[in-house]
Amino acid sequence: MYVLVLNAGSSSLKFNLFDMVKEVSIAEGMAERIGLAEANLISTLDGEKRKETLPLPSHKEALEAILERLHANVLHDTPVHAVGHRVVHGGPKYGDSVLVTDEVLQDIEAFAIYAPLHNPANALGIRVARTAFPDIPHVAVFDTAFHHNIPDHARTYGIPYELSQKYGIRRYGFHGTSHAYVAARTAILLCRPLRSLKVITCHIGNGTSICAVGQGKSMDTSMGMTPLQGVIMGTRCGTIDPSVVEMLMEHEHLDYSAITDLLNKKSGLLGISGVSSDFREIELAADSGNDRARLARDLLTYNVRQFIGSYATVLDGVDAITFTAGIGTHSTYVRAKVCSKLGFLGVKLDPEANEHGTGERIISTPDSRVVVTVVPTNEELMIARETVR
Repeated sequence: MYVLVLNAGSSSLKFNLFDMVKEVSIAEGMAERIGLAEANLISTLDGEKRKETLPLPSHKEALEAILERLHANVLHDTPVHAVGHRVVHGGPKYGDSVLVTDEVLQDIEAFAIYAPLHNPANALGIRVARTAFPDIPHVAVFDTAFHHNIPDHARTYGIPYELSQKYGIRRYGFHGTSHAYVAARTAILLCRPLRSLKVITCHIGNGTSICAVGQGKSMDTSMGMTPLQGVIMGTRCGTIDPSVVEMLMEHEHLDYSAITDLLNKKSGLLGISGVSSDFREIELAADSGNDRARLARDLLTYNVRQFIGSYATVLDGVDAITFTAGIGTHSTYVRAKVCSKLGFLGVKLDPEANEHGTGERIISTPDSRVVVTVVPTNEELMIARETVR
């Protein structure tokens, strides 16, 4: 059974084709710069990486180009059996993956009120794919679903209750497929049932969120109603005093669109460092003596530690801390810096294990009271599993 996983952005379309009998990816890639004069189609087909520059005026042409290459190089005469779509926000309605219907698609578009940068693109990708594959199931897999049932006291904001209920204002959380996947893999690494564990999962990338997982369920998470809240990120500010927004709008003469752009696209590690939103470039600049880059790096690790400490109290203890996503998986510095202040929890990092090795691994010492692990995430596989579930 072949499942095509799609993740549509405003000017991009990521894809991953899975053979679900073996649960392996057989092709993946991304169309980027859609709608511009020259777009790129980057793909790995039959183990061969290739990059093409071609006109892709819309997502329709991008998907057509992807399918043409899949059929020529991988699928041949074998059909796609189902399509799984990553959707950022399921609003207050969806706590599980659902078969896409016209009503579901309308809801996804309506929930753009919570994720204006993501849901419209996700909905567009679904519309294009349903036209290309009208006779097979399409499944919406929501980033927010894993966190849908976090306790009321963890998801409620301190505004009048009637307004929260009227507009669905609450903490929703994101990266749900990632947190669910790495928590389950952590349990396998520890050879213990997930339901018996208290795990803090740290998805640290261009977007960052921390999650307290107890008995296999999300108990709290750092992102909020939108992906803007929580830890400082590549271009997003993370948690700030709301009065800062009011002050900047007044003194910088910014309207709603401008302040949203500032907080989502020009802040975070980019805004602090003045170097880049790419943490690899920030690390190089910091190591070369750039004080603003050092500040950005220190702020990220400080924020992550704050949430780990907080979530140890949420879970009433912690058995494991897991690092994942681009920075969490690859930055030995971030892992070491975060763990350096967690001695009160009994964390003992093994420096050699932290510096070396790839893939899933334990990086704490044998006598560490909390097991520290690195687990590369696989959100696409989780979406494919949800699609065939």
